[in-house]
Amino acid sequence: MLNSYKISIVQNSTLYIVFFCLLSISKLAVSDYAIAYGYTPKYNKNFSHFDYVNPDAPKGGRLDLNGSRTFDRLNPFLLKGVAADGIEGLIIETLMEQSLDEPYTFYGLIADDIKVAEDGLSVTYHINTKAQFSDGTSVTVEDIKFSFDTLMQDKHVHPAYKITLGDISDAEIIDTHTIRFNFKVKNPKLPMLLNSYLSIFPRHWVGDLDFKDTAMKIPIGSGPYVLDSYDTGKQLKFKRNPDYWAAESGIRKGMFNFDEVVYKYFRDSTIALEAMKAGEYDFRHEYNSKMWARDYTGRVFKNKEIIKNNIPHSNSVGIQGFVLNTRKPLFNDKRVREALVLAYDFEWANRMLFYNQYQRNDSYFSNTELAARGAISQREYELLLPFKEHLATSVFENAWTPPVTCKPSSLRNNLRQAIKLLKSAGWEYNNGALRNSDGKAFTFDLVLSQKAFERIAASYARNLKKLGIIMNYRTVDFALYKRKVETKDFDMIVSSYPQSQVPGNELESRWHSKTADVDGSANYPGIKNPAIDALLEQLSNTKDRQEIIAITRAMDRVLLSEFYLVPHWYISTHRIAYWDKFEFPQTLPDYFSAEGWMLSTWWFKPEYRKLNLSSKKK
Repeated sequence: MLNSYKISIVQNSTLYIVFFCLLSISKLAVSDYAIAYGYTPKYNKNFSHFDYVNPDAPKGGRLDLNGSRTFDRLNPFLLKGVAADGIEGLIIETLMEQSLDEPYTFYGLIADDIKVAEDGLSVTYHINTKAQFSDGTSVTVEDIKFSFDTLMQDKHVHPAYKITLGDISDAEIIDTHTIRFNFKVKNPKLPMLLNSYLSIFPRHWVGDLDFKDTAMKIPIGSGPYVLDSYDTGKQLKFKRNPDYWAAESGIRKGMFNFDEVVYKYFRDSTIALEAMKAGEYDFRHEYNSKMWARDYTGRVFKNKEIIKNNIPHSNSVGIQGFVLNTRKPLFNDKRVREALVLAYDFEWANRMLFYNQYQRNDSYFSNTELAARGAISQREYELLLPFKEHLATSVFENAWTPPVTCKPSSLRNNLRQAIKLLKSAGWEYNNGALRNSDGKAFTFDLVLSQKAFERIAASYARNLKKLGIIMNYRTVDFALYKRKVETKDFDMIVSSYPQSQVPGNELESRWHSKTADVDGSANYPGIKNPAIDALLEQLSNTKDRQEIIAITRAMDRVLLSEFYLVPHWYISTHRIAYWDKFEFPQTLPDYFSAEGWMLSTWWFKPEYRKLNLSSKKK
């Protein structure tokens, strides 16, 4: 996955700093130039190119893309504000790069050699002597140490870095081209996390400034592009660096073929789609099922000027839902949360709103072998036994399955169960509303960042109203939405938890007690559960595949039993549309993000390769 597509707090996003992986064996394989978790790397040391790229892909042309609604900072690492698209991946690179046709393998990029210590308590990298920043200066071990120290220590940096890499104690310079990272604990996943999470930027980019004061300073990186110009909140233009140091390396051959990449920002998704039809940008990954089914119409589609396609993928998926903030007294009672789950009618929504495009989330690890299924196994039971008195009896029985409204079940039956739960929690219907013993009505707010989600909220609100519950929903400016989510200033939001088949430290930001009250963490529900804490710690300290499966299944049982969110849905294809001006490799990678795959491996047909700065003929 391209690092430029680390996305957090975006509804229906497919990523929060996540890897797409699928493992069958479970041990760390290190081959100096590459590192894999569970098998031998596919490519040899001197491989010429990845199988899913065209090594002879021609360069040229200007690619226009749709940005993520707005931005107010160029520094992608800060907590405050909304970062611009493309900085990580196009400008800023990592030590190693993950391949898209293997579950979990990294190959050398800035670092051309990797060695994990025999005791598992450190990893050492040799820095590629060819690695250069776009200003012509060499990438040094001092730059790498500075990047690590800044991301781990600066108070203005997004806490996701500190949480994910928190078990790394320090970066130690060995010589002019060698650096070692020492670990606080033995954790086989830490080298993999370093490869993906540690973005490298030059010390002189920051200079004498406080890191927060680089928010709008044009970034300097070692990547294939440089930022040519920007208009805050409206547009960014990247130019391909003709002197890119890694252009002919096997890990980059045939990739990043556009001379210019421009992100254009539209605050409304409907306006953005109409802009694409008018030729304002070239490629779109659609997340909205209604728009996909009804709005991708007109002359440009009929004449095949814009191609509409569903591309299958093998990515693992996690869970998405209406997230309940348990910090709020209203949602502190699990019975109340379960009642809200019972009030959601997925079958109706899938039929009437989603055109039957989705499957129901039934696990925090949906669509993987990590998901809890059926009766609890002996190992899962052993893992959960120390916490038995704190857990629901159902955790030790069959895995939870979502309520359905297909016959012989019905929404009415589910609402009746919800009423019983609410009544046991002290809520009674009185004077036109559900009220507690103090007479306070059951009312809460759902905050949205996408207007398209209002139709989904409306149907859910109607069901809640039948219980006497008032759910107010509103769409707010994305910057305000992000601030509310970062500071946990909400009752309910929509969010997703994409997953890896090698889950590890990244889950601590989502579910560990220590992150519940940390601004910027992904622990949106405010989970403080000793069983989850213990399982997360065990997960971070094992590389045995069967043990990983048992731990995640046990964790899944606990998370589902606590009803921290109202589960939504997922889809196993990428819905994409693009102007018929591209060519791309015949070999499709297995694990990929739609835009990342397009941006890194596609190229223009001959008639579109000549750059025209004044206009773009469609």
